[in-house]
Amino acid sequence: MDYITNYLGFIGAVIILSLTPGSDTIFILTKSIAGGYRQGFASVAGIVCGLFVHTALAAFGLSVILMTSSLLFNIVKIAGAAYLIYLGIMAIKSKSNIMVLSEKSLSSLKKTFRQGFFTNILNPKVALFFLALLPQFVKSDALTPVPFLILGFTFIVIGTIWSLFLVAASSYISTALRISKFSTYLNKISGIIFIALGLNILRIKN
Repeated sequence: MDYITNYLGFIGAVIILSLTPGSDTIFILTKSIAGGYRQGFASVAGIVCGLFVHTALAAFGLSVILMTSSLLFNIVKIAGAAYLIYLGIMAIKSKSNIMVLSEKSLSSLKKTFRQGFFTNILNPKVALFFLALLPQFVKSDALTPVPFLILGFTFIVIGTIWSLFLVAASSYISTALRISKFSTYLNKISGIIFIALGLNILRIKN
């Protein structure tokens, strides 16, 4: 902790950012409402694994390479936007009720995990966050990746706690939604949101 400055300030910033809705939040809510807590946990696990990758990249400097290379940045940006738009289109085209998702299907849980991982790892906003925020709380004379790893893990812990709360809350109301007319429109609504988030990513500049 010797190379970290204003650790409590960092925690406060992470809490505020975690409460700000984004593609990860929408993904967790959609999966949790659709398939209950198992789908919710699978989505959180995928997103958390993506955050571990971002933490490692930031700590060891690879994010700097990504942010300074226009070609690499645009490749990641387009891939991330395309993936979100793809998820949105698939949700809109789906003719089934989103509430009939099977919780007991292992392949479905694996698919949710993969979707959560790629939704996070292909989001350049996350890489920008780590690259822009973490250095502000690390002393300039730090010659080790350890402080970046500590801050990254702190972000992951706080984000995971918030994500699990989302899973618990949305799973709780999923039973009521299953018997409501709203459930028939949830696919369309989530699809539109994912497409909008994908298009918004295309606006990001490095």
